[in-house]
Amino acid sequence: MSAFRYPIVLDLEGRACLVVGGGVVAARKAAGLLDASARVTVVSPRLAPAVRSLVDDGRARWWPREYAAGDLSGFALVMVATADRAVNAQVVADARARGVWVNCADDPEHCDFALPSVLRRGLLTVAVSTGGASPAVARRVREELEAMLPPEYAALTEAMADARRALRARGIVLDAGRWRDALERVLACPRSADPRERLREDLGV
Repeated sequence: MSAFRYPIVLDLEGRACLVVGGGVVAARKAAGLLDASARVTVVSPRLAPAVRSLVDDGRARWWPREYAAGDLSGFALVMVATADRAVNAQVVADARARGVWVNCADDPEHCDFALPSVLRRGLLTVAVSTGGASPAVARRVREELEAMLPPEYAALTEAMADARRALRARGIVLDAGRWRDALERVLACPRSADPRERLREDLGV
């Protein structure tokens, strides 16, 4: 495993993603993809209740059988979450032959990407990763960050995005220093204050 993995945030909205496996781990993988608005298909002869509920709700498709060669056709990304090492190895080999990004649960050596421990505050996403080396460390750091970033950051991020869109619509581009100063002034206000109102006053939007 390389010492450094390139951090990236993927836009999976509407993209076809495959989950191989139907257990508890597969349920977490499928749920994460659905949160990103991906189109999810699960291939497994059996489903844990958490996966079945996603299928029954119409959020995911289900192929009720074992994984087979050729299943990756048309998919942008595949999550492998089975207890069968031979199946996992086959999926990884097929994915790399087709150029499909693959993540194999609990097997960082056979992953093209690692899943970070994620903290969300609305549009704000903080991802902590050890590249698969120690999920426990990543989780602990994320928990510490949760205490540092209160829920108000969700409204703040929305307000900053609205201000950015309004300025761009008027052809105004601010440098990083101006944004930083505006953000610091908003953060200095009481948490009960409306960040949009403060930004409108500060930036004239």
